[in-house]
Amino acid sequence: MSIFGKIKDAIFGKKAEAAEPAAPSASASAIGAAVGAATSSMATAAETPAPISDVDVEAILSAEAAKAGQDLNWRTSIVDLMKLLGIDSSLANRKELATELGYTGALDGSAEMNIWLHKAVMRELAANGGKVPADLTD
Repeated sequence: MSIFGKIKDAIFGKKAEAAEPAAPSASASAIGAAVGAATSSMATAAETPAPISDVDVEAILSAEAAKAGQDLNWRTSIVDLMKLLGIDSSLANRKELATELGYTGALDGSAEMNIWLHKAVMRELAANGGKVPADLTD
């Protein structure tokens, strides 16, 4: 799984899992054979992923920060954001995340790279259905 995928899953939680299409079960097939077209349309609806929308990223992260037991500046620090979510914030993982998200600068763990990463993660969360305040994406 990608580093961003881990971040997204940690924030979106069960809502991200609900967006995954469910594998059809044997009982659904049996019902479909017995009931016919009505069940067929219901199965199609059940297999269509539900969109993840309006997940309040700021509220979720603020709640996690309140429970963290340590002062983590997740609003500006990619390292603290990753720590808050229980994701390895090592330079190697941040380099991998930077590559995933298309960073073109030096992969050296500089302040420039880390600031870019934080903004890019917030923009990606917003693009994937998260509700993220503008000051966290700009």
